[in-house]
Amino acid sequence: MIANMIDHTLLKPDATENEIMKLIEEAKQYNFASVCINPYWVSLAAKNLQGSDVKVCTVIGFPLGSTTTSVKAFEAEEAIKNGAHEIDMVINIGLLKAGEDAKVEADIKAVADVAHGKALLKVIIETCLLNDDEKQRACQLAVIAGADFVKTSTGFSTGGATVEDVALMRKVVGDKYGVKASGGVRNKADLDKMAAAGANRIGASSGVKIMQGLTVEAGY
Repeated sequence: MIANMIDHTLLKPDATENEIMKLIEEAKQYNFASVCINPYWVSLAAKNLQGSDVKVCTVIGFPLGSTTTSVKAFEAEEAIKNGAHEIDMVINIGLLKAGEDAKVEADIKAVADVAHGKALLKVIIETCLLNDDEKQRACQLAVIAGADFVKTSTGFSTGGATVEDVALMRKVVGDKYGVKASGGVRNKADLDKMAAAGANRIGASSGVKIMQGLTVEAGY
């Protein structure tokens, strides 16, 4: 079913409590996989999704990935205590581009160690800022460090998910790990293309419109 592939997403900085509550009610109505929200809203979402199948997903080190490793680990720990079931963390992109793979792996592992047995970990590699070699290395490091998923994008950088990137990521991680396409998936046709390329989770602010088969004209 399409709905249980979708992380119904609202990450804009000016989101209000009323908008978050609307997101939660829509997620329950359509039985989306999760709501993906900023950490401040996790406890509210957990309370209001109790008894439903919809998970609470939040973002860590978002959207730049440049906070310290200890801060990312603490942020993830607090989010899980507040009721998060899924953690989407941003890698340290600058370290990856500089070839500091051991440091990138350690950064991811610190969050993976916190999440293990408590929450699903998705690692955002921000594909629009990477070349193909860097994308492959990022996926490999995420897997080695203990991630459950690799994810294309924050939706806040220079571009979102592409079919080519999703296919590359699926090729690198194989069938054992998840691939999440996020950023720019605006309608069912987009979703179908991403799924065909290997995505088994979709991050979208347009979940309701996707379910209604409508195209969203605005950005991510």
